[in-house]
Amino acid sequence: MDDIEVPKYFICPISLQIMKDPVTAITGITYDRESIEQWLITGRNTKCPVTQQPLPRASDLTPNHTLRRLIQAWCTENASLGVDRIPTPKPPHNIFHFLKLIKELRHPDKMKALRELDLLAANNERNRKYMVEAGVPEAILSFIVNCFKEDCVDGLEEALSVLSSIRIPSAEAKLFPKENHEIIKSLTWVLGLEFKSQVIMVKSNAVLTLKTIIETASSILLERLEPQFFKMIVGVLKHGNKATHQAMNAALHVLLDACPWGRNRLMMVESGAVSTLIELELGSPEKRTTELILGILFHLCSCADGRAEFLNHKAGLAVVTKRIMRVSPVADDRAVLILSLISKFSATNLVVHEMLEVGTVTKLCMLLQVDCATYLKDKAMEILRSHFEEWQKFPCTDKTLLTRYIK
Repeated sequence: MDDIEVPKYFICPISLQIMKDPVTAITGITYDRESIEQWLITGRNTKCPVTQQPLPRASDLTPNHTLRRLIQAWCTENASLGVDRIPTPKPPHNIFHFLKLIKELRHPDKMKALRELDLLAANNERNRKYMVEAGVPEAILSFIVNCFKEDCVDGLEEALSVLSSIRIPSAEAKLFPKENHEIIKSLTWVLGLEFKSQVIMVKSNAVLTLKTIIETASSILLERLEPQFFKMIVGVLKHGNKATHQAMNAALHVLLDACPWGRNRLMMVESGAVSTLIELELGSPEKRTTELILGILFHLCSCADGRAEFLNHKAGLAVVTKRIMRVSPVADDRAVLILSLISKFSATNLVVHEMLEVGTVTKLCMLLQVDCATYLKDKAMEILRSHFEEWQKFPCTDKTLLTRYIK
């Protein structure tokens, strides 16, 4: 195949592959349908890739049957040289087909419609666009709520897979706020179920959907979250082998979005979030995960119970200290603010001694020497001054280093 010279006009200007379903745009240039549709739907600009002329997203794409037949004939002639024949493409689905499938979700034989929606959602961006326009996300969420009410798991795997493929736009999620409470309860229920197969994908898709719902939820709804909700989200983080990396970060986003409310922070602490987050951070996750973990720990350490749980974990102070100047400015911000809260409200003699032993004092002194935000240096100086007299008493203290910045 590599030795065969493919006619240039068989090649899509975007994918640089032989076109399977050539279509001609209003600019007169022919592209493979999937490539140009992907370009129009996901691209930031709406210009023709070749001519740079305006090409609206709703532009008509005319099937180029003549070129398709030429490509198919050429493939057939060169089949003996390893060229695969290109089948005649099926006509693309339109929005009315998805409206029909939504109606079928209400029928007893709904599994057929669910499986087709799952297949079409995974197929291409055009289908996903029409599904959103037809109201598939809302229909699928209603289906999941009904499953919860009827305690039925049939179709949950396919339904959540559809939502994962579609990735509900925030604008769409905002359109059904009245049902959000039931949706959250239903997805929380899914996280507590045991599935015979596809456990990781089902629960991961449920968490990803929850993230979208929580991101657009009203403050009234976020104030009404229940203990079971946090127990299930923390459970996802605790049993990381039962969720994808993307779902783990989505679970962290959910907790962070719920943190501003004191009631939620207390429920997180009671669900074991502090210990779980520290254990997760001990695994040295990627930068964004660390930033999310430290962000949540900062909020949880703003309450006495959260600080107590943080200090009860033998690695709490050590892991937060270690992350300073090793991850990102965002991580530095969260880590220093956590240490500031501990220093101000929970600095017993044992805690002050531990801060010295795990290197917190040394790290704060180093922070004063590097180029970072002024307010962080002020926070570091505040912590060092608060316990300067106590730290001086310990023989292991580098008094020269400490005195350089305090005196």
